[in-house]
Amino acid sequence: MSSSAHVSAVDQTGLLPPREPIQLLDDAGTLHEVDGYPLDLKDEDFQDLYRFMVLARRVDKQAIALQRQGQLGVYASLLGQEAAQVGSAYALADADWVFPSYREMGAALVRGVDPGRILHLYRGTWLSGHDPYQHNFALLSIPTGTQTLHAAGYAMAARLDGKDLVAVAYFGDGATSGGDPHEAMNFAAVYDAPCVFFVQNNQYAISVPLSRQTRAPSIAHRAIGYGMPGYRVDGNDVLATYAVMRQAVERARRGEGPSLIEAVTYRMEAHTTTDDPSRYRTPEEVAEWKARDPIARFKTFLAAEGLLGDEVRAQIDAEAADCARRMREEIADAPHGDPLELFEHVYVEPPPSFDEQRARLRAELQAADGQEDGR
Repeated sequence: MSSSAHVSAVDQTGLLPPREPIQLLDDAGTLHEVDGYPLDLKDEDFQDLYRFMVLARRVDKQAIALQRQGQLGVYASLLGQEAAQVGSAYALADADWVFPSYREMGAALVRGVDPGRILHLYRGTWLSGHDPYQHNFALLSIPTGTQTLHAAGYAMAARLDGKDLVAVAYFGDGATSGGDPHEAMNFAAVYDAPCVFFVQNNQYAISVPLSRQTRAPSIAHRAIGYGMPGYRVDGNDVLATYAVMRQAVERARRGEGPSLIEAVTYRMEAHTTTDDPSRYRTPEEVAEWKARDPIARFKTFLAAEGLLGDEVRAQIDAEAADCARRMREEIADAPHGDPLELFEHVYVEPPPSFDEQRARLRAELQAADGQEDGR
């Protein structure tokens, strides 16, 4: 990144993003002021940001281990994207709503969601184990990009109801190649919906690099087509991500409409545990991004500021270990629910076809049980 990113920011009178991603904390862990992006954080906030990032990485490692042990069917790692998720989620108010994709474990932790409950989705024991209304954190979305429509619709409804909240849609660069995000951003812009579209550009849509997904200068440049501002931020810089998200959220809360944020980061692990990233990216590329590790960078800054002593680190490490233990206990050998629950919590007034479909599934389950009993 050029040094200009440290001394200048996006022109607030326009909609185009800056040429270089906004960066407050450089790769060496040195903080630089950027006009328009002040930090309103106290010492305990800096420590909390680090704590959430460490928790996210520990939970992520444990989830991968559980999948390898046959306890999860699949898992989508967030390794390398901790700063993007934690920094952005930390800028939200309690009343704000998050509409995640399938990789937002870091954002979930910031919102207070139990990671073990989320993993029921990946085990197949239940659609989700957490209550979306308890933490204003919607169910994880496996279909690519559909959550952007949910966020836009929720934000539009909130504006009509006069509610003071902002809806945030998290999605990846690959989702921007689909139709749903485009429809969502256009509707949100037309109706001045209090919505932020947060794209984690981790460089690959599974195996397809960003260069083969778009001819636009960047994902953030697409925002001008919808009449909303576009921001580019160093997604491995937790402080810059927080500052940029905070600005976009405050803008939406003032009634000035939606924004599109592109957090430039990198997926260090495979797309999911079923993927082999060595088939489409080089060890040299991975090593280059590993040197930009978001936690190591922030840890260097905190140590220099005297905010990460031995006692603080020990407390955070102990909490991370305990979180991983509770997650193992929650998900290991967890019993599967009743498949007939598939028909619950879908419609207020179920259509007549539900009765026929439920009866058909019940018959198939009974037949399967009879075959197993006859073995």
